[in-house]
Amino acid sequence: MARFLHILAIRPLFRGRTSGNAEAVQLTTTSRRIHRAWIVAIVAFVTLIGAAGFRSVPSVLIEPLHQEFGWSRGTISAAVSINLVLFGLFSPFAAALMDRLGIRRVVSWALVLVAAGSGLTVFMTSSWQLLLCWGVLVGVGTGSMSMAFVATVTGRWFVARRGLVSGVLTAAGATGQLIFLPLVANLAVDYGWRTPALVVAFAALAVVPFVLLFLHNHPQDVGTTAYGADPDAPPAVSAAPVTGSSALRALRSLRQAARTKTFWLLAGGFAICGASTNGLVGTHFVTAAHDHGMPSTTAASLLALVGLFDVAGTILSGWLTDRVDPRLLLVGYYTLRGASLMILPSLFAPDTQPSMWVFIIFYGLDWIATVPPTVALCREYFGDIGPIVFGWVFASHQVGAAIAAFGAGLTRDLLGSYDLAWYVAGGLCVIAAFLSFKITRSGTTADPGNTPLTSAG
Repeated sequence: MARFLHILAIRPLFRGRTSGNAEAVQLTTTSRRIHRAWIVAIVAFVTLIGAAGFRSVPSVLIEPLHQEFGWSRGTISAAVSINLVLFGLFSPFAAALMDRLGIRRVVSWALVLVAAGSGLTVFMTSSWQLLLCWGVLVGVGTGSMSMAFVATVTGRWFVARRGLVSGVLTAAGATGQLIFLPLVANLAVDYGWRTPALVVAFAALAVVPFVLLFLHNHPQDVGTTAYGADPDAPPAVSAAPVTGSSALRALRSLRQAARTKTFWLLAGGFAICGASTNGLVGTHFVTAAHDHGMPSTTAASLLALVGLFDVAGTILSGWLTDRVDPRLLLVGYYTLRGASLMILPSLFAPDTQPSMWVFIIFYGLDWIATVPPTVALCREYFGDIGPIVFGWVFASHQVGAAIAAFGAGLTRDLLGSYDLAWYVAGGLCVIAAFLSFKITRSGTTADPGNTPLTSAG
């Protein structure tokens, strides 16, 4: 990962003057020493992997928990739904807290919460404890390190390559899934579900020292400028923390954004994005495949491969976001995802057929490719409060995911099959494509209500 980001940092040196004089000068002076922004990006990537670890556990442990405690899949899915809702709803407040307390402090405490929530599950004896540990503690912890964290890091530390870095950091969640899913599945089979819960807790704690050492809040804190900024400009003094209530600032940002049509179009599309990814597929794919005779370990490996291809797809999406109208990218992503979900029920079988491999590759490339263009639209349209507004847009993503996680579990309990859930999700993706098409770029409209917002005051 470090070498990959370093290559991204020095690559423009071989393009002569076509990359812009300011960036070329800055890259020349840092060709022997990686820019601090890339170090921050690396630590953020590792942090997001740690946060993704526990989020990958629910889809594998639904059956073990059901067998040991006798809890219904709907009850277990309710804990997943609480996790997903808090993961999204706490995101804008975390972005405001990062403005006030700093990235380093917020992320460190968030990792501790994830570790506590994961580790304490091994002592639970009733379903309310599952809701508290798995739902509340881990939901708040991971919500502090969600996509609003990505928007904050890229907004502060990068001027050039923002879309690409957004794609790389977004892919960290998929990388965490890729690392943890096969491990969790095999540990659960061999040693029971408590062992992977403890492994995830220790993994989250292991990231904390790196955050404290290397995750600086602002470029000015270490006497540099954002990557791609004018290197001749004198370094500014460290930015003063935002004063006042972080919660009120997050709510004021929501009030401003909610007055615009663009916010609701983005939020509606992203709610469907959540419903059709981690809410449905991320939570229920393993169980649905098991219903058709596929071993849980095989299904978990397939879901991990979705994460593998998502890494490539999201990075590519970030690269495209720097070059293509983000709205058109969203239309394409949602349309293709809807088509793939419509055919998924016919692909399940005891063995992994070639058609399922095609779905895994195709769906994986599209899994969270929607994030970089959505971040770009929030930054373009809402200006300085873009990361907080994106936190609210991401909250809608998790509300959609929570509804899908609970609804699909209930559908399985009532109908004995997930088929209806797949078809509904596919149809919703078509609606998301339409909503994305209706977004008007802030720089191309004469609508006075479409003026970019620049502060939450």
